Amino acid sequence: MERNIYIYLAVMAIVIYAIRVLPLTIFRREIRNRFVRSFLYYVPYITLAVMTFPAIIDATRSPIAGAAALVLGIILSWLGLGLFPVAVSCCLIVLILECFL
Repeated sequence: MERNIYIYLAVMAIVIYAIRVLPLTIFRREIRNRFVRSFLYYVPYITLAVMTFPAIIDATRSPIAGAAALVLGIILSWLGLGLFPVAVSCCLIVLILECFL
């Protein structure tokens, strides 16, 4: 069992090292391709969305409450409200829906 831990650590170290070193060795000049530049621009946003959206729905007892809070948060953000009012509104909608569902 102890031996497996060292193998796991070695694999993780190699993967992390490869992720950080390969872009430096592959892309030595400025990237001029519009498609690649736009792809690299949106990668952090997509990664954040992929990690956040399932957590929003699974964080509540009822997926309906999480989905309603997600929809309300998107609408309030679209209307220009700040982070604090949107977060408070989403928490309140989850509280209300969880009390009645």
